[in-house]
Formats: sequence, C-alpha cells, structure tokens
Amino acid sequence: MDLSLLKQAAIFADLDEGELARVAEVCHEQKFQSAKTIFKEGEPGNRLYIIAEGEVRVSRQIPGSGEEALAVLKKGTCFGEMAIFDQSERSTDAIANTDCLLFTITRSDFELLLDFNRDIAYKVLWGVVRLLSGRLRVTNDNLRSFLAMSMF
Repeated sequence: MDLSLLKQAAIFADLDEGELARVAEVCHEQKFQSAKTIFKEGEPGNRLYIIAEGEVRVSRQIPGSGEEALAVLKKGTCFGEMAIFDQSERSTDAIANTDCLLFTITRSDFELLLDFNRDIAYKVLWGVVRLLSGRLRVTNDNLRSFLAMSMF
C-alpha cells in the first residue's frame, strides 16, 4: 500500500512513515463497480474507508424526493469513520460514483492499533477532532446562511 495515500487521509495526516506503515498493516483492499452501494443509511458501521482510486458519492434518501447527494469524495479521502468511534448506524448512503478501489480498516483492527500504539492513538484522535470540528464549522455556516435566507 502506498503510504502517501494514507497520509492524505485527514485522520492519518500527522503520522510519520513508521506509524503509517503500522496503519497499512491493518488495511484491506475492496473493489466496487460504479453505482454499487458501499453502505446504506441505518446499517451498522463496522469499518472506515479510504479511497485509493475512483469517486464515492455520499447521499441520503429524502422521502418523496429520492436521493440527495451530499458530497462526492475523491482519492485520499477517508469516510465512514464516525461509526468506528461511536459504534452507531451509518448516517448516510455511500455509493461508488465510478469504479473504486478502497482500503478498509475494521473497527476491531482500528481499536487494537490504537490500544497498542499510544503515539498513533494520540495523533489519530487529534486528527479526528480537527476533522469533526471542520465539519461542524461548515454545518454551522450552512445553517446560518439558511436561517438568514429564510428570514426574507
């Protein structure tokens, strides 16, 4: 596995080469053809994904309207990580927008990696904090814009 791909993923960005190699040891390759579902909203989440090739569409089904695309993710993006940390159901659908090569890490492998590597755990968890803080800021900005527009 190309360690530079792992380095692109926000939660692994702070890791050095040796630490990235440890993460690579627990990665598994998965291929999806275009338009195939990777996971569906409501399913139990038991792994995170890193895009090595292709694009993934993240969306939700809106009753009466159909699919609403929320984002199209590209090479080097990590997704599905929330379910690894909070052990909850998937909050969106993930669909292969093109043929995709993904690397996955299961929850159990991820937990073992963090349990036995304190430095990796520290850096990854701070990476997650920054990632989620950034997402929350975007959500707050979108909500402010929506509320401002609905007042007129």
